[in-house]
Amino acid sequence: MLSPALPVTGRSRSRRQRRVVTAAGLTALLALSACNSDKKDPPVAASNTASAAPTTEAPSSAAPTTEAPSSAAPTTPGEKVTVNWFIGLGTGCDQGQPEKEKKVVDAFNAKNPDITLKMTCVTNSVAQKTLATQIAGGKGPDLVGPVGIRGANQFEGQWADLGPLIESQKFDTSIFSEEAMKSQLSTDGKQVALPFAVFPSALWYNKDLFDDAGVAYPPAAYGEQYEGAEWTWDKLREIAKKLTFDKAGKDATDPAFDGKNVVQWGYHPQFAEGNLQRNGTIFGAGSFGNEDRKTAQIPEQWLAGWKWRHEMIHKDKSTPNATQLGSDTLNKGNAFQTGKIAMAHTHLWYQCCVTDAKGGALTFWDLAATPSYNGTVTAPLHSDSIRILKDSKNKEAAFKVLTYFLTDGMAELVTIYGGIPARAELQEPFFAELDKKWTQKPNWAVLKEGLNHPDSPNHESWTPAFNKTEERAAVLATKINTEPNLDLDAEAEKMKADMQKLFDADPAK
Repeated sequence: MLSPALPVTGRSRSRRQRRVVTAAGLTALLALSACNSDKKDPPVAASNTASAAPTTEAPSSAAPTTEAPSSAAPTTPGEKVTVNWFIGLGTGCDQGQPEKEKKVVDAFNAKNPDITLKMTCVTNSVAQKTLATQIAGGKGPDLVGPVGIRGANQFEGQWADLGPLIESQKFDTSIFSEEAMKSQLSTDGKQVALPFAVFPSALWYNKDLFDDAGVAYPPAAYGEQYEGAEWTWDKLREIAKKLTFDKAGKDATDPAFDGKNVVQWGYHPQFAEGNLQRNGTIFGAGSFGNEDRKTAQIPEQWLAGWKWRHEMIHKDKSTPNATQLGSDTLNKGNAFQTGKIAMAHTHLWYQCCVTDAKGGALTFWDLAATPSYNGTVTAPLHSDSIRILKDSKNKEAAFKVLTYFLTDGMAELVTIYGGIPARAELQEPFFAELDKKWTQKPNWAVLKEGLNHPDSPNHESWTPAFNKTEERAAVLATKINTEPNLDLDAEAEKMKADMQKLFDADPAK
């Protein structure tokens, strides 16, 4: 059984210099309103009790909650301490999650009469801005999370060093692998987080659509061939056309296929259509920032991946375009859930969204191996942590809560969030619990195998001008989704030049 060490890329990323976001520097963050889901987390909504059902990875329209109470002033010995837990930068406020989290909160409070743990859910679309406002005003919470790599990067410099707390409270970190611990180090080698949960990726496929089209299922394990050939992204593109149909029942390999009236599509990068990094890294890991930490670049394999996807959208018609994705037909972005997509590449967290309107399990799917590119398999990896803010006035109490989350509370929390627990002894029970809902017993083993093929550096790793670089990349992602005659070579060069200007202006470079 693999121990899901958190991304190797986390170690690589920890050697890079990243922007330190001070309270003054948070003003730039306040202008952002884009979804900070780490492109991992399911769509979330704000509520202290319940929240709206998920729709797409796009920001929820629900209104934010009120700000979490500011951290209380240091207390005298014997005085009860309040620890505020901020949820919303990643998953955690989705429908049904706050009620389950509240049970964990209540269980902690019952066992720890000297601490009052309070949780606040803030809608994902405004969580980043809300947290930035709180920190800038000196009213930040104590705990933040779960938060992924991307979300943590957006608040780089704001996380407490856990080293002294680990030592003073004698917390046994041997429950995690050495590699997992290293993955949570900051750029200067500080232990700013502890391992919590990982979300490996795989190919999700609709068994019914494969059966109806008479197409063989994709490989169930890494190293297996597909009908005598290597399982590559080009091979996936071939069968995607056989699984794409127009309203007359003709597939995309038929000369009479009507690409203007598609009713079923062969492939979709579920909830990653607007993320160039995620769409590129399946062709090989890379970064917009060179190893010198100051030069912008466009990885060759990423550009190849973007061209591959652009042709599938606009030439093959086997992947939905932006208009189709936004339609009710494809549930406004939650496309694979509709049963009209044959294959989707996404992460373990997607189990949240392959349900019916009442939250019941849809069981038409299974999991397969990620294809290769140029002989190499890259299965993008997401991870979550729960962190303490460096300005918390109650770090000792917050660390006591955090260690409870990583020990007594871990099994319940990772079930809420859908990630593989970082503690090896909890992994088999975790998947056994999933099988109770997903009665088709999906091929979880291929997800665990994917941990051997992580993207390093991770597609969410830091670059100079992190937020502005992401915004610029999103512009090109939109063009790929909407413009059939796009010159991607020229557009990539333009974006590289624009990113270089952003890098040059980054004061922390």
